[in-house]
Amino acid sequence: MLPSPRSESSRKLYGTHQSGNVYKVRLMLSLLDLPYEWIGINLAAKEHRLPEFLQLNPMGQVPVLVDVNVNIRDSQAILVYLARKYDNNWLPIDAEYMAKIMQWLSIAANEIEHSLTALRRHFLLGVPIDRAKAERTAKQLLQVMDQHLENQPWLECHHPTIADIACYPYIYRAADSQIDLSPYLNLITWLNRIQQLPGYIAM
Repeated sequence: MLPSPRSESSRKLYGTHQSGNVYKVRLMLSLLDLPYEWIGINLAAKEHRLPEFLQLNPMGQVPVLVDVNVNIRDSQAILVYLARKYDNNWLPIDAEYMAKIMQWLSIAANEIEHSLTALRRHFLLGVPIDRAKAERTAKQLLQVMDQHLENQPWLECHHPTIADIACYPYIYRAADSQIDLSPYLNLITWLNRIQQLPGYIAM
């Protein structure tokens, strides 16, 4: 049985504190100063496979955000929803800027997921992976990002957007993936810049 909601809050986030994908949603909610009820999902107890959770997300994955009567799954999709509904500065409607931001959301779901995220699961949970391939992908990505950030403070738009939030968690936790960030000075400055945002919370 899933944990029962503790209140009648109209906004609920289902997830685990260990997940970087859940964390990016928690961080976005905090940056937007949006209150919500946290409902922890015990993956070890397979609460994500219970029928009541599968009604929220048939894929059996966290995070899931329920905002009044809107149910959104997938961390990238939740970031888009929160930005468009509560603060458009995080996702401008200009076609070029929106497309460039979406590029980074795709990188978060693909290159980061298959490198830094996969390595983190490998070292923390023992999940088998092609470690050499994941490390090559991670280093290539970090080099690209570091070069991209050489002459600009944020990934796009010259101000923080959901592109930054989508890419931040697993780079921020690179030590869990046994990846050394010290060669990437622009990237380190970017991480620090995110940590100075009003409403920032650590994972």
